Amino acid sequence: MPHIPQQTLDFLGSSAPFDLLDADSLKHLASSLTLAYISQSDWQEILKQQGNSLFLINSGQFSVKDSTESERHLSEADFFGCENVLYKDNHKITLRVDSPGLVYCIPAKSIEWCISVEPNIGKFFRNYSKEEIYSDQLNDSKSMWLYKPVHEFVEQGVVTEDINSSILLGVQKMAEHSVSSLVITDKELLVGIITDRDIRNRVVAKQVDITLPLSSIMTKDPVKITHQLTLFDALCMMTEHNVHHLPIIDKDTAKPLGILTATDMLRNQRSNILLLINELSKATSLYELSRLSWQLPHYFAKHAKRLGDFDIAGKVLSQATDIMTRKLISFFQQQHGDAPMDYCWLVYGSQAREDQTLGSDQDNGLLLASEPDQQASDYFADLAEYVCNGLDKCGIKLCTGNIMASNPLLRLSVAKAIKEAQRWAYEPTPEAILNCNIFLDVRAVAGNRHLLTQLHQARAPLLKQSRFIAELTRHACDSNVPLSLFQKFVYKKGLAKKDCIDLKHSGIAAINNIVRVYSLINSLTVPSIPSRLECLLEQGVLTSKDVKNLRDIWLMLNRLRWRHQTQNKVTDNNVSMADLSSIEKYQLKEAFRVIRQTQQSALLKFAGGLS
Repeated sequence: MPHIPQQTLDFLGSSAPFDLLDADSLKHLASSLTLAYISQSDWQEILKQQGNSLFLINSGQFSVKDSTESERHLSEADFFGCENVLYKDNHKITLRVDSPGLVYCIPAKSIEWCISVEPNIGKFFRNYSKEEIYSDQLNDSKSMWLYKPVHEFVEQGVVTEDINSSILLGVQKMAEHSVSSLVITDKELLVGIITDRDIRNRVVAKQVDITLPLSSIMTKDPVKITHQLTLFDALCMMTEHNVHHLPIIDKDTAKPLGILTATDMLRNQRSNILLLINELSKATSLYELSRLSWQLPHYFAKHAKRLGDFDIAGKVLSQATDIMTRKLISFFQQQHGDAPMDYCWLVYGSQAREDQTLGSDQDNGLLLASEPDQQASDYFADLAEYVCNGLDKCGIKLCTGNIMASNPLLRLSVAKAIKEAQRWAYEPTPEAILNCNIFLDVRAVAGNRHLLTQLHQARAPLLKQSRFIAELTRHACDSNVPLSLFQKFVYKKGLAKKDCIDLKHSGIAAINNIVRVYSLINSLTVPSIPSRLECLLEQGVLTSKDVKNLRDIWLMLNRLRWRHQTQNKVTDNNVSMADLSSIEKYQLKEAFRVIRQTQQSALLKFAGGLS
């Protein structure tokens, strides 16, 4: 084997996907390649000599067209000629040398050999040529099952019986279908449920007449879940309400579709994170609640070892904060009585989207059924102060921007909230757009949730106006991704480490902003980013490739910042590139490139192409 410069081995070994090879395989690959210096005067001759090769840039900057896609600006660690090698295409490569440099020319046979040794290299290049994010780790994650909608876990149709049928008929039907619960309906809508335990305790033990109607022994208006919510939502709901049977209903028709049982949960559950959720649900005082809440960061630090372990971290933390909020409201009402009118406790931002991190602060507010008198106003002011301070004691810090229910401006009646939306729509000032980006990711966690539904319905047509959408889109695309023209990372200035990128503001927020625009236009009120993307796919608004890429990017960026926070015991989002593997650096570069393309597409669609 000829002498191979250590510099070549180091570069290949740090370049995705060749870092997947062992040392001997890496040397074998290095022995087959040619290193060429490409300038504007000789690039054509070099490409002709190298024939069917894959080109890996070591240094320099080049503008390349090597497929049916548009010209790309490439630099260090980028490839070109991929489709010619991988699919034996015959695309003519045209190249403009913006800055001359060294390029490794890797013969097609060497690439074939690499793929035979390490199949994941083939997967890498197939995704590279398709301009997709390399997402096997995302698809194989052991936590991703928790993101699946509950209806996917229903193995058989729901067993139902009419409310006026006899207890005997209901029990016979349960035995016939070998089920432990029966959904009771009235005009095909869910009104109750009976379980094996109900039959033992309410019928057999009390010797009830079995000719009586099912309505006499059923649990009325049971806890239920809509079909598009996730298995983790179901787990938390069953834990918080201490139920073992959870009916699934259609979100639109409210008809029952199936039922989840505690047995289903045990079969699917792969983590003990719900033990903490369960303990929070049982807390009887603010002291107990705060003591338990501080275990959450320790849980993530101790148990989250792989990137996939962080896929549900944001959702877990958000669900825990929801439970803390409801518990604090109940503690307050135990001392001060029920609220003087209907209200809805709202959460905004990361808690609403269920992507909280260890650095997230509070964003919440109160929506009131009508304008409060002085007595009611004082009650809600005291409630808000108690809950916000209580959350702070539980580790969910106070919002520095005062986006909290303790701020009187965030305790609005439905009527005033609608007028506020009208001002946003008719006068989309920078301040109005900023408010929209805060308050349009919203979710109800306590009180009368119908109040939020009223607000959504009233402001939906207002926030679809073209001028407003154009301004919102321009704002969504204001932030530049941290990539130079030639695909080099642009680092955040003023930090101790010189190679850091703020993943929240440079990537995650950009996706949130763009998806929010599409959601408004298509009347989507669900705040979760994965759920919004799924809805946009179902409605045909975005292609399956766009949805997959944005979802994979969003999950990947959240994984990286969660790992950064837990491993370094910090709450910022400034991830050092030195902490990433070469595959992760490649994924990050591709992610930013896709975000930039998505921003440009949104500008063209909704803002006349202006930024």
